[in-house]
Amino acid sequence: MPTPFRYLVPLALCLVPAGAMGQGTVAPPVAWWPRLPLQGSLLRVVVRAPPGDSVTAVDGELAGEPLHFERLADGFGALGAVPFGAHDRAAARVVLEHADSTSDTLVAALPVGRRRVPRERLRVAPEFAQPPESLGERIRLEQELVQEVRQRAHDTPRLWHAPFVRPNSGAVTSVFGVARVFNEVLRSRHWGVDFAGQPGSPVHAANRGLVALVADLYYSGTTILIDHGAGLVTGYFHLSRVLVVPGDTVEAGQLIGLVGASGRVTRAHLHWFCAYGAITVDPLDLLRPNGPARLAPGSPP
Repeated sequence: MPTPFRYLVPLALCLVPAGAMGQGTVAPPVAWWPRLPLQGSLLRVVVRAPPGDSVTAVDGELAGEPLHFERLADGFGALGAVPFGAHDRAAARVVLEHADSTSDTLVAALPVGRRRVPRERLRVAPEFAQPPESLGERIRLEQELVQEVRQRAHDTPRLWHAPFVRPNSGAVTSVFGVARVFNEVLRSRHWGVDFAGQPGSPVHAANRGLVALVADLYYSGTTILIDHGAGLVTGYFHLSRVLVVPGDTVEAGQLIGLVGASGRVTRAHLHWFCAYGAITVDPLDLLRPNGPARLAPGSPP
């Protein structure tokens, strides 16, 4: 297999004076992959440590979300994400900790590519196009519950070490980011990927993780959220049956539920969701050959 980071592109970084580098010292090379991440996508950031460099740890953030750097053979690497709402840049900050307890901060603006997506026109019953006002409080509380799971993933160590797998064998019927037009009115975007599936067909965990939530939610119906650690969460929506409970540790490919038509849907299918903290991303990034999530640094946990 080719070296996974050989296509990494150097960041244009600015050093914020803070300590150990001193004048004339060159900052360690920092790079990212893919070279032009799209709106709403995962990427990997790598800090290369030259021989004899004094960097002992790396911290940072990208687009307001923490980066969880782990040690590589020749530096440090972290998974990150860019928001769907990013225009042409995403702000990054990398903090280098040195052996003498000093630190240096590098800042950069990563270029972001536009994601081109179609519009999907749907005709549904009026109550599905616009939820009744009486459900507003329920929907708000459910959204807070999901956001809490997403935020907690930053506190969980990385749990996956094998490649991610498809959660269902059905064909992809709707991709990430599609504009959803309900009854001729633009209401939302499709924040996930849909797999065609007969009711009762199997749903598998995309990778090792902790079952963080099992709930019946207004929009997503019977729902499972898996915390994979290092900020990464996957979700499995509209299920007819759940075969796990909160607190379970699941492995890649493990059967966790069955396809259904629960929640705000018109037909049975699996909606697969992925988030890095508060940033919702295209879950198909997890499956791309040598994709960012397959390049997890360090040894398996």
